[in-house]
Amino acid sequence: MAPSHYPPPRSRAARLVVLVSGSGTNLQALLDAAADPAYGATVVAVGADRDGILALKRAEDAGVPTFVCRVKDHPDRAAWDRALRDEIRRHAPDLVVLAGFMKLVGPDFLAEFDGRIVNTHPALLPSFPGMHGARDALAYGVKVTGCTLFVVAAGVDDGPIIAQAAVPVEDGDDEESLHERIKVAERRLLVEQVGRMAREGWTILPAPAAAPAPASAPSSSPTTPGSTPLGNRKVTIP
Repeated sequence: MAPSHYPPPRSRAARLVVLVSGSGTNLQALLDAAADPAYGATVVAVGADRDGILALKRAEDAGVPTFVCRVKDHPDRAAWDRALRDEIRRHAPDLVVLAGFMKLVGPDFLAEFDGRIVNTHPALLPSFPGMHGARDALAYGVKVTGCTLFVVAAGVDDGPIIAQAAVPVEDGDDEESLHERIKVAERRLLVEQVGRMAREGWTILPAPAAAPAPASAPSSSPTTPGSTPLGNRKVTIP
């Protein structure tokens, strides 16, 4: 498989569509960064899967167009996925950012924006994927966890990794205190790396060919408990 290249737009800022489900703190960080023309990106629309959330008000206060696409307004999940795809397509994004968006997108959406959808996760993937990254890290007893920015693929939190930031686990941490520190690092990572992608473009490299396992080795690759398989593709930014 050849590398997939995504060059930066010429003579204009990159167009971001941001999808949200809650309070929108990551969205606000992107809006604040994009207010500086040197950032290289502008938020052209904000979409949500529900009404009445603070994130939509943040977008409206910033003068950014918003839309809501609810699963219950469509006959099935596939129809919702296509409707969300079509709404985002109208805004011609260079990059789609899932900023606390609590729905899994489907195959039609992924095919339309392949390689151009990014999401964050509150753990150092491939360890501790899923809904409870901070809780799972505490339960396993790790001393360092963190956050990951990755390109969304068909699996759960298993797309190509763009960047990561480490967050130490402190004595006395509970899930809430650890998650709050991870979120601070996550916002910083998201703003920094989305800006770099907008200004410089990015390349998704294919996964390296797996070396043959010794005859005495287990048949499957070892992973941290709760992790996705190792050896995935990766993302480079010039």
